[in-house]
Amino acid sequence: MTGADAAHGLDVLRADMPLYTLTFAKGLSPAELLTRMGVDTETLALRSLLDLEEEFGDTLLDEDEPVATTGVDGVWAWAWEQGGSHGLDGGVLSRVSRGTEAVALHCNEKPMHWFKYAVEGGIVVDFHTLQPIEPTGLDPHRLEAFMRPLGLIPGAPAPLYGVLALAEDAFGLRVTPARKGEGRWSGSLLPLPAEE
Repeated sequence: MTGADAAHGLDVLRADMPLYTLTFAKGLSPAELLTRMGVDTETLALRSLLDLEEEFGDTLLDEDEPVATTGVDGVWAWAWEQGGSHGLDGGVLSRVSRGTEAVALHCNEKPMHWFKYAVEGGIVVDFHTLQPIEPTGLDPHRLEAFMRPLGLIPGAPAPLYGVLALAEDAFGLRVTPARKGEGRWSGSLLPLPAEE
């Protein structure tokens, strides 16, 4: 992949989208990614966008049981939640990253972007842009060589699309929208366990 390809891999997310969570997993199939995220297996199926809207309607944006659609770009499978944030959950990301690595991206209307990178079940880098950046995790400085040139500097506010640029530059992540009539794996995620 050329640098130019990577630089535009997440352009679809630079549009006016008030809320989304994307979970990427290296080397997993879309169905395996959804299974690790806790999909209701009775809802797991290949669907076109039209079928997805007809079957789930308003529940596509459900916060507690969000519908996730999937795709594969390069070596990364991804799951897109339009209404939920299951991918940010530490338990979910730990399961997704077992035996591989995973990245979770979240955006909401505050506005805030959240970035989590996990390897082998552990959260390596974790930060959000609601406040000046303060990376945490098992190795919070691991991505610093990619972060600094993008203006993602500890203690400083983040540039608007800095988190997306980090995902593109450090991992080559991209999302290719489905073609008309193309079937993609999708399903409703089960509610997360209540926090104690």
